[in-house]
Amino acid sequence: MAPHATADVAANGGSDSPNNTPPLFTVNSPNVVYTADEINTQYAYNTTEVTRTADGKLVATPKTTNYQFKVDRHVGKVGMMLVGLGGNNGSTVTAGIIANRRGLTWETREGHRASNYYGSVVMSSTVKLGTDAKTNQEINIPFHDMLPMVHPNDLVIGGWDISAMNLADAMDRAQVLEPTLKDLVRKEMAEIKPLPSIYYPDFIAANQEDRADNVLPGSKACWAHVEQIQKDIRDFKAANGLDKVVVLWTANTERYADLLSGVNDTADNLIAAIKAGHDEVSPSTVFAVACILEKTPFINGSPQNTFVPGAIALAEQHGAFIGGDDFKSGQTKMKSALVDFLINAGIKLTSIASYNHLGNNDGKNLSSQKQFRSKEISKSNVVDDMVAANDILYAKDEHPDHTVVIKYMPAVGDNKRALDEYYAEIFMGGHQTISLFNICEDSLLASPLIIDLVVVAELMTRISWKADPAAQDFKGFHSVLSVLSYMLKAPLTPPGTPVVNALAKQRAALTNIFRACVGLQPESEMTLEHKLF
Repeated sequence: MAPHATADVAANGGSDSPNNTPPLFTVNSPNVVYTADEINTQYAYNTTEVTRTADGKLVATPKTTNYQFKVDRHVGKVGMMLVGLGGNNGSTVTAGIIANRRGLTWETREGHRASNYYGSVVMSSTVKLGTDAKTNQEINIPFHDMLPMVHPNDLVIGGWDISAMNLADAMDRAQVLEPTLKDLVRKEMAEIKPLPSIYYPDFIAANQEDRADNVLPGSKACWAHVEQIQKDIRDFKAANGLDKVVVLWTANTERYADLLSGVNDTADNLIAAIKAGHDEVSPSTVFAVACILEKTPFINGSPQNTFVPGAIALAEQHGAFIGGDDFKSGQTKMKSALVDFLINAGIKLTSIASYNHLGNNDGKNLSSQKQFRSKEISKSNVVDDMVAANDILYAKDEHPDHTVVIKYMPAVGDNKRALDEYYAEIFMGGHQTISLFNICEDSLLASPLIIDLVVVAELMTRISWKADPAAQDFKGFHSVLSVLSYMLKAPLTPPGTPVVNALAKQRAALTNIFRACVGLQPESEMTLEHKLF
């Protein structure tokens, strides 16, 4: 697919940005220097260090660490390669980008509709820049204007699928988009055909076998598969004149791989296990290894344990970016927001019952118990850090009862039905019950997350830092991109670091890291200027 120029350009872009659009804002500070190619920032990071005295008292000490950030303003030409390109998510996000690129409008039974990027944090949300000096009113700007970012319209799209179906037919099979819209993008979609993918029957449900007509030879891990994926990435870059590629897994949920000493516990052992064709190396891990060796960011949008310890170690060795796991789109996003609210309000949540039924191919695959178990784990852990943060409500190792059920019901198609009951203890032994019924058009929620993950991952390849002014070299962020956590159900974090699932904290981390890169402190929301007079 040929790229398409767009008039929408990220703010703070360099002189090589499309249409040479000037930045939306600049930061007036001696600590921020703009050049044609870079944004250079001196940033004071303020934290609070807590220690305990011998008698158990807490001592809080303010701490300041000085960093230098450097942002490359040249976005370049970016490719997005999807594993599962012909699935519901892959075909939907591709059609959506084509529609936005062309500014399409279409008729539905509910009236006139126009293409948009609703549901994308990057493209459809705003952040507070500051306060107007004259009116004291908040100034909010589009999120994508915080730093130079690739516009989704400019992404070159390709990828792999075990089904050979072209994306026009795959779009029809998915039954997600309106017929009038599908007709408008059909010609371009028909020209996109997935590359052959790898297929290890033991890792996905047996009911997927009838789709597997576009697979590379071999039914278990082998080094030839790693090399072929590497070649596919290089060929895609060369054929489209790309500066970089981001790869994202949006294929079927796999079963969990067993973590075995000597197999997937170290980088060397994992590579040896792939070469030996070990049965506990999953297709997604093979893709991850290939991308790591190509220094290509790889994001896992499904719940399986793609990033076994050996894969994380390999990424750290090569300084390659990885991120995961599992798109946080409908039910789980609501859960992480509501649980955060309840516990922060001092309400003791005692049980969560989550029930889903859906009729798309994801639901069909999850009707297999081993694949469902992967999803159950990713959905069940989303409240852990919020519970652990409140030892007034919860004793050590105490958790709310939490049950997750998923059933496959073909009749509802991509319209997933999610029913949740939250049962909580309130003042003086009383109880509160909150019941939610959430109908999610699954792929229309997941597709903007794919865009966000790819756009942010690409941006992170252009941000570097150093803490020692005398150091010659800047470093990139840690290989595990925990900054992506807001979009992911079971966030992957660097080994030994805490997992944050609270939605507000995740969003604040994402926003404030970008503010730091342009020399702005986090917005405290104290608004003392309105309270102290």
